[in-house]
Amino acid sequence: MKRVLRNYIFWTYQRGSVHYDVMVTLILLFIFLSPRVINFNDKPVVRTLPPSQVLVKNDGHNGLMYQIDAATLASFHNAGDLQSELRAVIVPISGDVTIDRYEPVRASGGKIIAYHVWAHR
Repeated sequence: MKRVLRNYIFWTYQRGSVHYDVMVTLILLFIFLSPRVINFNDKPVVRTLPPSQVLVKNDGHNGLMYQIDAATLASFHNAGDLQSELRAVIVPISGDVTIDRYEPVRASGGKIIAYHVWAHR
């Protein structure tokens, strides 16, 4: 019995033997059943969304298209320089970019709800 236990600890059995299969089965049981029995106190990290929601898409021409909510820009106080406000939202997400063009997205009533911004690095 002492020798069998020592051989299990030092993994001296050949592949295909009954003892080898028993060791592999015990390891697999531990891997798959231990999370159900043992509380490892691991929880998923709660990620808070940024206050602005920005949708980023590939524009198909080696650049990116951003959709920025108009409510995000309402928090800026640079009334008048829309391009710098749009850039201030994009730079923390994608780094230094050059804005090629932008256009407003309007709701059915004509109110601006978002902006589409095309930019490249």
